[in-house]
Parts: sequence; C-alpha cells; structure tokens
Amino acid sequence: MKELSEKQRVFFNSNQTKDLSFRIKQLQRLKTLLLSNQNRLNEAIYADFGKSPFETFTNEFGLVFLDIDEACSKLKQWAKRKRVRTNWINFPAKSYIIPEPLGVSLVIGAWNYPYQLSLAPSVAAIAAGNTVILKPSELPSNTSKLLAELINNSFDPGFFHVVEGGIDQTTALLAQRFDKIFFTGSTNVGRIVYQAAAKHLTPVTLELGGKSPAIFTENAKLSIGIKRLIWAKFLNAGQTCIAPDYVLLPLSMKDEFLQLAKKEIEQASYSIENGNYVRIINDKNVERLKSLIDQNKVYFGGEIMEEKRIIHPILMQDVTFDDAVMQEEIFGPILPIITYESLDEIISEIKKREKPLSCYIFTGDSAVKNKLLSELSFGGGAVNEAIMHISNSRLPFGGVGQSGVGSYHGEAGFRTFSHYKSILEKATWFETKLKYSPYSEKKLQWIRRFMGIS
Repeated sequence: MKELSEKQRVFFNSNQTKDLSFRIKQLQRLKTLLLSNQNRLNEAIYADFGKSPFETFTNEFGLVFLDIDEACSKLKQWAKRKRVRTNWINFPAKSYIIPEPLGVSLVIGAWNYPYQLSLAPSVAAIAAGNTVILKPSELPSNTSKLLAELINNSFDPGFFHVVEGGIDQTTALLAQRFDKIFFTGSTNVGRIVYQAAAKHLTPVTLELGGKSPAIFTENAKLSIGIKRLIWAKFLNAGQTCIAPDYVLLPLSMKDEFLQLAKKEIEQASYSIENGNYVRIINDKNVERLKSLIDQNKVYFGGEIMEEKRIIHPILMQDVTFDDAVMQEEIFGPILPIITYESLDEIISEIKKREKPLSCYIFTGDSAVKNKLLSELSFGGGAVNEAIMHISNSRLPFGGVGQSGVGSYHGEAGFRTFSHYKSILEKATWFETKLKYSPYSEKKLQWIRRFMGIS
C-alpha cells in the first residue's frame, strides 16, 4: 500500500494530471472501457445481487456516464481561474482564485451500488486532476474482481488503480497519507475512516446514511405519492442509502394508504425474474433484517427465502418510535408506517434523532411544505418525489451531521476534490506609504477611511 501511494504521489508530482486534456482523455477512456464491457459487468452484478441489465444501467452506469459527459463538457469552465473584485486597500492589483487538484486520493466504495458508488467519486477525482486509489467493497466479490481487472489493465497504476480486499487491506490503505479520502458506507465505519484521516490532517468526504423519513400530510395526493414512494423504497430491495426508511402519516389516512401501498406492491410484482428486484447482500444482513420484523405488526408481505437471500416487500403498521425497526437504518425491504395527529409532534420526534441523509415530503400545502423544509435539517430530499434528487447533478449530494460530511455530483464533485487557491497580484508601478512606518494619526485616518470605518 505504501509503495502504491508513493507511486501515485510521484505521478501526481509529474504534473500530468494538471493538463485538462489529459483528464478528459482518461475520463473518455473509462467510459469506453465500461461500455465495451457492459455484458461482463452485467453478469458480475447479477452473480452478486441478481440485478437486471435494466436496473444496472439505470441505477449504476447511467449516472456515471452522465457524470463523465458533464465533466468532459464543462471541465474547462470549472477549472478556469476566476477573477474577483480587489478592495481599495490593495490598489493597484487584481485578485483571482485558481482551482487546483488536492493530489493523491483514496475512494472507498460501498456494496449496495458497487459500480456507481465506486466510480462516481472516482470520476469527480479524475476530473479535478487527482490520482485515484479505488477500494471497492469486497462483499459483492464478482463486481469488485471485475472492476480491478478492467481498471488495472487499462490505466497506469500511478494514476488510477483498484485495490481489492477487506478490513486488513482497507486498514493498510488508511495508514498511508492521502491528500483526500472519500468514503461511502455506514456511520460506524465512517468514524474509523475519519479518525485515520485525522492522523495526517487529510480532508474527508463521508457519504453515510440514517433513517430518512417520508412525511405525508393531510392534503397529499396519495395515489401518485404512494406510487413514487413504493418504487423508491423497494428499489434495490431497499438497500439504498437515500431510500425512504419509514413513513409518517396522518391517522385519518392510514387505511387508504395501506390499501394503496399493498396494491402498488402487488402491481409491481417484485422479483429477480421480472428484473425489478435483487437479493439481500449476504446471510448476515438477512438475519439482521429478520430481527427487525414484528410479525404482529406486519400488514402485508413478509415472505423470506433465506437460502436465496430474498426478502419480499413488507409493510408494517401501528409502528412506534420504540420498536426495533426504528432503532437503526433498515437498509432493506421493510417499510414501517407511523401515524400521527399533530405535525409539530412528528417534527419534534425527528429532531430528537440524528439528522437524516434524506427527507421526502408529500403535500399539496405550500405552507406545510415550507414549514417542514425550514424546521427539519437533512442532507437533501424531495417534495412529492423520492430518491430522484440524486439524478440532478446540479444538486450537490451529501449528508449533514451523522449522515455525512461534504457533497459531490457535477461541479460539487469537482469542488470536493479541489483546493481553491486565492491569489493577489500587485502592480509594481505604484506603492502607497500608508502601511509602512513611521506610523501617524493621519495615516490611520486614511486607512480607516479606505476601510469604511469612521
């Protein structure tokens, strides 16, 4: 690991990555590599999850390709030095800001979207001019192995290299000095990454998770709201960091909501065979999810095929904040429904807990919408929609508090992997004597006048 990180530092210090045309060429090479190996990539993720080619493209590669295309088309604009106004104190001079790459970066991907969550931050790092060591999750072993094969056979290891392995390899990587670490995963592991980075004062972006609420209010349009909610919740069998974790619902809407939600799940006919469902990542997570289910509160669903690692969509009713399913992020196909009588009551309950990565508000009342957006803190979200905010690269994606540090996607990703260097360039044809000694009351009066202080 030390040898690899040092090799990348030598490559970075050669200034090759400072060339914008070099960055664009590498991004285009990555896109070509992925497109030319789509069948193999599809087969690998199907072996790990049972994910269909349709969802592999829409949920994994589609966003990566959009990121690459946007970076290639806008890189010159993003990397351009920006002139800013110079104050009178520094006359005659000009001021500007120069974006520059941070250096050698480590990207640690997550298992639930093994292509997207490894490659999207890598694209941002390359666009910003960094070298990249990518450590994909070892849990989806087929995708990890194929990513390593394709990337390591196509790129200079001093520039872009994949390291496979588990805890030991990750620990060895974190012992090295990087200029940037980008981690996607659980809050508990995020703390470990943060502590390791602190030893070298390495800046870190943490994309974590949390219990993201979906809030329905009295005048929400239930039919379309439930359709969008159910799709978002059971996409990837609920193994999505920004999935709606639980529903908050007026008591008066409970029966209609449950009936419509059940109908929507039945119409979707979720299964691997239908191409719209996947397996739970491993046996450990199957057991964890089983422990969260209170059979007395299951309204619909609940079939578990342990040998195939498949848990069919589950709706739970009459849930309270004290139930086991509400004590941790679910990260699976279980949807608890909590009813409320007062909006202020549930705002208070959400505020008692850690800030979520996402929040989804379903309402037709602008005042209620604005109240929730104003009073609740969360990473990002949507109104009358769920999950889809991630598809707009103009919206920086990231958490707040325990749900994450920093953001990326689009220009926000470029900024995450860049340092903005501030420059004051002074002319030499004139110099004021105000700042030099000997000091005098008259000089001080002029300085105060220039500063606008009477």
